[in-house]
Amino acid sequence: MQYLVSVIDDKSNPGSTDRQPAISAFNERLIAEGYWVFAGGLADTAAATVIDNRGEQAVFSDGPFVESKEYLAGVWVWEAPDLDAALKLAAEASKVCDRKIEVRPFL
Repeated sequence: MQYLVSVIDDKSNPGSTDRQPAISAFNERLIAEGYWVFAGGLADTAAATVIDNRGEQAVFSDGPFVESKEYLAGVWVWEAPDLDAALKLAAEASKVCDRKIEVRPFL
């Protein structure tokens, strides 16, 4: 089963900025053990654009769809045998990247 693993940062209390070597090592382990599908960091929320084309014409809005002190800083997509395995990896990921993690299965 595949899982979307969201990395959540906090503008008022951001995670450590020196985590890239540890994250890279964790990613290498995910690849070696067959969990890795995709990963990527995201630009700051100020770079976001929201598009709503449900009406007569598309409306483009600058900024994130929700203003919040917490924001999506990056994502992984993992292939794991079950939720327990994904949650175990997510606990490690939270420690490695010094941020909160959300795990959601794909339908």
